Amino acid sequence: MNNLIILNKNDNVAVTPFIIDPQMKIEGQGIVSVDSIPFGHKICLKPIKKGEPVIKYDQIIGFATKSINPGEHVHSHNLEFKEFSRKFAITEKKNVVTEKSNLFFDGILRDNGDVATRNYIGIISTVNCSATVSKMIAEKIKYSNVLKDYPNIDGIVPITHSTGCGMNTASEGMQIFQRTIDGFKNHPNFSHVFVIGLGCESAQINLFSDSIKRHNRINFLTIQDEGGTKKIVDKVFGQIQNLLKEANNIKRTPQAAHHLTLALQCGGSDGYSGISANPSLGVAADILVKNGGSSILSETPEIYGAEHLLINRATNKEVADKLIKKIEWWKHYTTINNSSMDNNPAPGNKKGGLTTILEKSLGAVAKSGNSILKDVLSYAEPLQNRGFNFMDSPGYDPVSITGQVASGANVICFTTGRGSCFGCKPVPSLKLATNTAMFNKMKEDMDINCGTVIDSEETVEQVGQKVFELILKTASGHKSKSENNGYGDEEFNPWQVGVVM
Repeated sequence: MNNLIILNKNDNVAVTPFIIDPQMKIEGQGIVSVDSIPFGHKICLKPIKKGEPVIKYDQIIGFATKSINPGEHVHSHNLEFKEFSRKFAITEKKNVVTEKSNLFFDGILRDNGDVATRNYIGIISTVNCSATVSKMIAEKIKYSNVLKDYPNIDGIVPITHSTGCGMNTASEGMQIFQRTIDGFKNHPNFSHVFVIGLGCESAQINLFSDSIKRHNRINFLTIQDEGGTKKIVDKVFGQIQNLLKEANNIKRTPQAAHHLTLALQCGGSDGYSGISANPSLGVAADILVKNGGSSILSETPEIYGAEHLLINRATNKEVADKLIKKIEWWKHYTTINNSSMDNNPAPGNKKGGLTTILEKSLGAVAKSGNSILKDVLSYAEPLQNRGFNFMDSPGYDPVSITGQVASGANVICFTTGRGSCFGCKPVPSLKLATNTAMFNKMKEDMDINCGTVIDSEETVEQVGQKVFELILKTASGHKSKSENNGYGDEEFNPWQVGVVM
């Protein structure tokens, strides 16, 4: 373990997988540490003059604020974010999409041809004013224990939030909100859906009843039309009781892997994220894409500094230009809100060894593997092209994953170095730990340990294959740790953009 992690021969820093004490001789490097360095943090390998770039992954992660000598800790005290030009080349790429796969999972085939990985009943609130009623209906079903006789129903999910009113009905914010609700109401992981409004809100119920409807198992009601709280709760409770037999009447059958859409997510990242869990997930995502499936990377602020790597993989100039426009929008958005793209990483990220958004983004992009970038989606926009896609979203995990699920994701893989706890019903969420210490400490929350890469026990390719096999197993009905712990009822969080009136 007394060996540093050097990711590229051109790097002038390395990551340490152990705690470095002052004046420690580093084996194989001919350097002696200057100060104490936590595990997961960076140590200087070569002299770096003030103003010179700091290199990791053979990419710039920032610039030295003062001269840094070999053996010194490289972090926020001597490394800063600065803008610099990034090179990219857009070349037309031939897209080969596998129409048939020899890989299968046990999925639920819906009557409209969609394939589900779970079988929930959804209660979707169109406005915060109907959130309490939506929860009341779900609680009444749970406490009545009527689901005990219907083992094929995974549960009932209240989808509630804090928006739906106080905005211009023709605004971008309302368009985003509509796409998000539409994506959930049409999601194949819901056998039946009840969309509940108040009646006088901006997000009128007809906004969703008149929009795209992929199946006929959706019901629309408002509290005001039904005569108040008790009446609507009792009515929907009765309707759900009447459909339980139908909802339970499903059977898992072998379905080709191309029916899977994988949400690629990271949260609570650390210095190992871009070395172990993220590239391992990238291997798994590439396997899925090669078998005709899809993956969705998101969190636009967390690809900043690494966007050129995605642009280089764009299928054509049109797709590349879409991504460039999203980046430009975010730069403007942060500026007018007196912020900066480098306000990310978060304090926990920095404690785990990440210093700048450039460094964090280079690790985050590794989740997408090496597949061709087929399309760039707006937030919650339905997936149109199978393969690897990017979806515009904030870096805040609940908001980002909400958009991915609305776009069609039916499995989530969430890498974490600090130990994020997350679930997102109706879609199963898998946790991938970046390091063994955290995995052992939080075993009840972590599904797989990618820290074996850091420990030199397995390769990224070997762990990536394990992740892919777990994806198929989970899509077939195996419960994730977050499902066993009951996560997923409170994580629906649509992106709120624009003026709240």
